[in-house]
Amino acid sequence: MNSTNPALPKKETRCTEILSDTLRGYAGIQEVDYDYTEGRLKAVYDPRLISNERALEVVNHAGREASMRVAQCAAKRERGEEACAECAGELAAQLARQYEAAATLPTATFRKNTLEVRLNAARLATSENVEVEAAFLKPAKAEKKPVQIPVERIEVAFTVLNAMTALTAFIGAGLGWNPALIFGLYFVSYVMGGWFGLMASIEALKEKTLNVDLLMILAALGAAAIGQPAEGATLLFLFSLSNTLQTYAMDRSRKAIEKLLDLRPKQAAVRRGSRLISLPIEQLTLGDVVLVRPGERFPIDGEVISGASDVNQATITGESMPVHKQVNDLVFAGTVNGTGSLEIRVTRLAKDTTLARIVKMVEEAQSTKANTQQMLDTFEQRYAVFVLAAAVLLIFVPWLALGHDFQPTFYRAMTWLVVASPCALVISTPASILSAIANGARNGVLFKGGVHLEKTATLKVLAFDKTGTLTSGKPALTGIHSFGGMKEDEILRLAAALESRSEHPLAKAIVQAAHSQTLSLPPSMEFRAIPGQGVEGMVESHHLWIGNERMFIERDVEIPAEILSRANELQSEGQTAMFVYEVKSQQFLGLLSVADTLREDAVEMIQALKAAGIEHVVMLTGDNAKVAAKIAERAGVDEFHADLLPQDKVTVLKSLQKKYGPVAMVGDGVNDAPSLATADIGIAMGGAGTDVAIETADVVLMSDDLRKIPFSIGLARQARKVVWQNLTFSLSVIVLLVAGAFGAELALPLGVVGHEGSTVLVVLNGLRLLGYK
Repeated sequence: MNSTNPALPKKETRCTEILSDTLRGYAGIQEVDYDYTEGRLKAVYDPRLISNERALEVVNHAGREASMRVAQCAAKRERGEEACAECAGELAAQLARQYEAAATLPTATFRKNTLEVRLNAARLATSENVEVEAAFLKPAKAEKKPVQIPVERIEVAFTVLNAMTALTAFIGAGLGWNPALIFGLYFVSYVMGGWFGLMASIEALKEKTLNVDLLMILAALGAAAIGQPAEGATLLFLFSLSNTLQTYAMDRSRKAIEKLLDLRPKQAAVRRGSRLISLPIEQLTLGDVVLVRPGERFPIDGEVISGASDVNQATITGESMPVHKQVNDLVFAGTVNGTGSLEIRVTRLAKDTTLARIVKMVEEAQSTKANTQQMLDTFEQRYAVFVLAAAVLLIFVPWLALGHDFQPTFYRAMTWLVVASPCALVISTPASILSAIANGARNGVLFKGGVHLEKTATLKVLAFDKTGTLTSGKPALTGIHSFGGMKEDEILRLAAALESRSEHPLAKAIVQAAHSQTLSLPPSMEFRAIPGQGVEGMVESHHLWIGNERMFIERDVEIPAEILSRANELQSEGQTAMFVYEVKSQQFLGLLSVADTLREDAVEMIQALKAAGIEHVVMLTGDNAKVAAKIAERAGVDEFHADLLPQDKVTVLKSLQKKYGPVAMVGDGVNDAPSLATADIGIAMGGAGTDVAIETADVVLMSDDLRKIPFSIGLARQARKVVWQNLTFSLSVIVLLVAGAFGAELALPLGVVGHEGSTVLVVLNGLRLLGYK
């Protein structure tokens, strides 16, 4: 520091260095100079690690953090403990005022990799310390939020009060209590039992629609009007109880996902220079370094920068086995660290973590209505009008036209209102769909809405992208074949040196093989990649071409028959052959063979799909036909298409849709985006680390576990089965109750029991999908 005031206690130096000390703890900040007396802050940072905007963000964040530390110092002084009082009070106020101003960037100046901020230079008088200190500490304290009682608890309380007052009124009427008291008790009972239904009915009427709640309330009021208040109160009690149980059951499906966020720690151990401090995860910023000890859950998404450990990712990907993590690997909030300590660099803010996005996406999916539910909603409106109109006719036609007594006629019409209401019918679909979506999410399968869940149940064909889906997507070097007298190790050394400049997966396989043999790779010059063909460049004194047969055909270079024959043999075995050619000597040095291996669980998965009723399994690939044929044979698919460009895959999918029916495309969500969009259902694998996959597909598998695909289809089909069970049961109950009301003089309370009982049963049946495996 370049400012020390000898008039203040010696400890003031430590307080005024708080901001500088805090800033030095951030990645990319190299040097900090804070002149308190002049109100000038200079921070030198590495532009390769931190941008101008990020530097300013870090400065503001550090200021807030430093202010909190100063507040703690001031609090110690209040308790009579040793603290530098004058510095604490003044610096607290100064930081608060300075950073409020600095956030608006009025005096921030960037010079190359140096950020200068001219802060408020006015020094506060000692007499203002107490007032300023209090003003600063006030926002530091947590604001008290009003206590909110969950709606579910209010519903339970209203239902209980409804039952108690109705029972008391019924007993009191038998004992001859004052009629005014009896009326008051029944009035309270009706209000408690019908309040939520009345509010829902009013909202529906505002939208010019009718709902089942209105039918129930009218029936209860009708019973009271003909001198049967006890039966009306019973109706409202059972209706309220049914709604409370439904709310609880449906909320259970939603909370099954929301509870995932509870697995995420609220605090994180953040490294600031040599210190570790605990911060709420909402205050973490990109680039912060977080320490996660053995057995702890990761509080944030990040990249491992130090340490190695096995991580249980079941909450995100559904994988049962821990995954080994080391430097440069990604980790996710809510997962569990194993036996090693890890330091991670924050890559996503708390609101953007994979876990938070899963919860948000599932909530959006649960709010998206399935086709069946949309049809039922439309049906409900028309049916409710029919029930209400029929009730009016059932009152006036028998009474006025046929001369029947009013009271039994009116009573029968009220019973009709209850037994004909489609409560169970309407709730049958969302109860099942929500439970299925929640189950899938807990097992690493994200359906992006009820519509996609229903479509998944109808699939006839599954089309797989080969690379990265049926195969591991990580080709390995399988052979080196020399034709010009050069040793195999030398061919590999030269080829790897050139391919090290390429991002192609085949190039990476060659480089990895060279590294595994600890070969020293020389630098390459004049490198050029030729898309779809290969690479060329200079390595030492060699001008090399490395590529496929097309590369040499287009350059009019004839490949010797012996070498071409060997390449064809390799390709017939499912391997990709790359020719290594030396331009100066016009000589083929050799062949490199690379193969992408089939996933271990691919064969088992395809067999499971066929057992589940999938009629046709197809493989699509841009690879050559010989390689594709070999992989297809080993995997056991029914059909394959090779040498496909992205637009060709779309054409194939459309032809499959015409021939077989609904088709799903399974890919990685990146280069398969057109195919995923064309298919009836797009299924993306490995969504835990791929933003594109989550955005593109209709169904996202959070891991690369192929067994999740048969699980997804099985879950969707079971959900469809449960929905049809509920619909059939609901319609059957309505028919039986209506027949009972007119053929057997069914009492209103019995009609209520049958109506509400069927509603609860279909909800409970839908909840069974939470346990599907």
